[in-house]
Amino acid sequence: MASTVGRTRTTPRWRARSGALAALGALALAACGSPAAEPAPTVTERAEVVADKQAVPVPDVPPTWPLTGVAGAPDPRPAVAVKVENTSAARPQSGLEQADVVWETIVEFEVSRFVAVFHSQAPEEVGPIRSVRPMDPLIVAPLHGMFAFSGGQGGILDLVNQSGVQVVSHDAGAPGMYRVGSRRAPHNVYGSLSTWWGTAEAGRTAPPEQFAFARTPEQAAAATAGTPAGTLDLRLSAQSHPVWTWDAATGTWLRAEGAEPAVAASGARLSAVNVVMITAGHPATGFGAQGGAPVPTYELVGSGDAVVATGGKTVPVRWQKDAQDQPLRLLMPDGSDATLAPGNTWVELVPAGSGSVTVS
Repeated sequence: MASTVGRTRTTPRWRARSGALAALGALALAACGSPAAEPAPTVTERAEVVADKQAVPVPDVPPTWPLTGVAGAPDPRPAVAVKVENTSAARPQSGLEQADVVWETIVEFEVSRFVAVFHSQAPEEVGPIRSVRPMDPLIVAPLHGMFAFSGGQGGILDLVNQSGVQVVSHDAGAPGMYRVGSRRAPHNVYGSLSTWWGTAEAGRTAPPEQFAFARTPEQAAAATAGTPAGTLDLRLSAQSHPVWTWDAATGTWLRAEGAEPAVAASGARLSAVNVVMITAGHPATGFGAQGGAPVPTYELVGSGDAVVATGGKTVPVRWQKDAQDQPLRLLMPDGSDATLAPGNTWVELVPAGSGSVTVS
């Protein structure tokens, strides 16, 4: 009989029974609560943020001259406004080509006179210098500087004395004023800016900005929002007909008195980077001139229509002046400042109702 040594024989019935027992064992272990693998805990790490405690950098804006917006370190000296005649007997005037701002006004007998404001430049001589008028305090008070003139009526002088400016009057014997022999009185009073600056009162410093300026000519209000123009034809009165013509070669508006080119005594053509045309009431005052002619003024505290001309373009704006000693602001339709191009400015005060501005 054969023997079976070293081998175990498994029958099909035993294999089935063994499988069943294994399955029952697994169920028993599960029923006894055999521990299952626990999920890994969720860990949230907070990012550590270090606050930047450095100050916000201040934009590096180069300084500019307050009355022109031209880049440069402004002199601390005050602005000097000068009352300059503008009749045929007074032309050509001295110093106008170096004024930062020139205001043209209509006085009695429908003639025009200028208020020329100097700060960034100093011509050797300015003139002919004439007497004050009632509208002058409205123009010079916001400068908080000096006002040079030849004299005036008592009541009008009171208005000037109350405006807060330093008075420099030829009739009162102010230094730096003299008569020249090349012209006949009353068209021969001239003055020296350097002398007047030497007499400035303590506390008279550089003027505040009178207008808002763009950083470049291309950013000025008329340049960005205006329409092309070549000529500004103004009728300020029967005696005053200034015309400005755009000159692309110099980037300025060239002035003419009617059809006659306007020049300074130096021979330089009178020109402006900006021409601002203000329409305002022009009522008579209680002051009288020779023969009882009424002396007018302008209604400049309030608001009204204006046109700004820069870079061969014009844009309609609104002007607003809140008080005599506040600058006249120029505003776009959305209320933002109508910026001018850096450079000199002429302001034409157009009498409402009788004056006109034609742009072509």
